[in-house]
Amino acid sequence: MSNLNKTPSSNRLHISIFGKRNVGKSTLINSITGQNLAIVSDFAGTTTDPIYKAMEISPIGPCVLIDTAGIDDVGDLGELRIQKTMEVVRKTDIALITVDYDGFFEFDYNIIDILKKNNTPFIVVINKADIKKPSSEFLMELDNLKFPYINLSAQKKEKIEDMKNLIIKHSPQEFESPSILGDLIGEKDHIVLVIPIDTGMPKGRIILPQVQTMRDILDHSGIIHTCKDTELEATLDGLKNPPKLVITDSQAFEKVSAIVPNNVLLTSFSILFARYKGDLSKMIDGAKTLMSLKKGDKFLVSEACTHHVQKDDIGRYKIPKWIGEKIDTGIEFDIVAGRDYPENLKDYKLVIHCGGCTLNRKEMLGRIDISYREGVPILNYGLCIATLYGILDRALKPFPEVDQIWKQK
Repeated sequence: MSNLNKTPSSNRLHISIFGKRNVGKSTLINSITGQNLAIVSDFAGTTTDPIYKAMEISPIGPCVLIDTAGIDDVGDLGELRIQKTMEVVRKTDIALITVDYDGFFEFDYNIIDILKKNNTPFIVVINKADIKKPSSEFLMELDNLKFPYINLSAQKKEKIEDMKNLIIKHSPQEFESPSILGDLIGEKDHIVLVIPIDTGMPKGRIILPQVQTMRDILDHSGIIHTCKDTELEATLDGLKNPPKLVITDSQAFEKVSAIVPNNVLLTSFSILFARYKGDLSKMIDGAKTLMSLKKGDKFLVSEACTHHVQKDDIGRYKIPKWIGEKIDTGIEFDIVAGRDYPENLKDYKLVIHCGGCTLNRKEMLGRIDISYREGVPILNYGLCIATLYGILDRALKPFPEVDQIWKQK
């Protein structure tokens, strides 16, 4: 198996296939992958919910293909399918709008409008070339609109390689932030990672953001020292010189900050991922709003993944508890989990989001944009904890540009 096939789904190029029912979307995805991943039928509406498949496709590389329900679906169930299809747009890096030789319908124009509003690049795939050629009027329309397109037969697997090259050409240059902390460290810099072992830690392994941070340090020739919070003092004492940077789990921020000398840079995995997955400079706006909450206000806790809820769950129990202790009692909150993220946030003063390690960057940026459009500041768990414990000033120092923005607020 290729090492690229072990790339986390959240770091892969997300390619979504949109179109009205029965234009051959499922046949297209099977032709791209060379596998029968999607059910193909002459009956319109065979695909009900989005189908996700993470794989490596030459020459594109690691990607996630998303087959969606027909956007012209009808009835109450059809409305739910369309809603699911629209949710896919938030995480799409590049879209394939599949049409047949008859050209665009109202549904196609609607999805194009949505993609444009989300700044999502797309390619028009004219399918069923083996049955009939598209009209010259339709081709002229595509040329006038300057839409990239290709005319192919998914059934016959014709021009599939040409389409893959178009995907490469029109995909965002950086669909993922290029590095977690590569711009912050140099070769042979010593980095200390503080990873407490508590009830929230999965047995026998460490969590994805910590693994990805380790790999990024190795990729940039840094030297890693890993310890629990209870061994941090011994770790620092054992180093000949102070480390360049200490990165901690956010829940140990207060304890770690008291141990790490002030001349050593300190931040958290969650704050690193606020920058890597989203927009750290926008998220720090939420810190001031957090400290201004008062009794009767309501905030939203958003968890991107669905996990087994434990008695000391950070989003559902610890953060609300700390907010009650450090700011005010009687501040209310709601929880959303998984792929759900409300478009209407008018009932909330603030969104407190998880680190977003299971989301791709496009979807996390989309959630930040929704919050900004609604006038509701957003910050993540790490920023929230650093703010509550008065450590945010210190936690932002590793990021000079963001630190400067924060100081001016």
